Amino acid sequence: MYMSDNKSGDSTYKKSEKKYSKEIVLAKWEDRFVAWLIDFVIVSIIINILFYAFSVEYSFPFWGIYIDGENGMGIKHPEEYIIASSIFFIYWVVLEFLSGQTIGKRVIHIKATTLSGERPNIVNIAIEVFGKSFLLPIDIVLGLIFSSRRRQRIFNKVSGTIVIKLKKTDDDENDRIKYIKDY
Repeated sequence: MYMSDNKSGDSTYKKSEKKYSKEIVLAKWEDRFVAWLIDFVIVSIIINILFYAFSVEYSFPFWGIYIDGENGMGIKHPEEYIIASSIFFIYWVVLEFLSGQTIGKRVIHIKATTLSGERPNIVNIAIEVFGKSFLLPIDIVLGLIFSSRRRQRIFNKVSGTIVIKLKKTDDDENDRIKYIKDY
């Protein structure tokens, strides 16, 4: 890159520096876990109420998963797991599509975005959420094994999404304003 010296008019070569146009702060695994836990509790309570209202036996919070020496590991009522996971799927897809945040993510101040920090489309969100809803243990373990610098689970990689930490903006500065009603 050539730059002109204002004083003498001589052109000098200046080594260009790599500059990033956007800084994206990736959410910590701990923040993501806490947000997931908040969502898990909220949705599990809703599921429990729905299952109770329709008189369906529900083995909160493990969806009938059993582990024993004779039979190994399995799910007593697979339909229970499918229904509960489908409710989680709908919850996450709807909220993340509308705002990029679920209730848990909003509380922790994190958000799902594309790799460039933009809002993901419904297909990206559905792919990302599928792993979280139906295959979370596998998704996390494989994500940690094949971890990237972007802190992505496997379904985050497939969907091209990341979870970012939201920064305080100028709009947040208005928190110092006290609003008083005129009576």
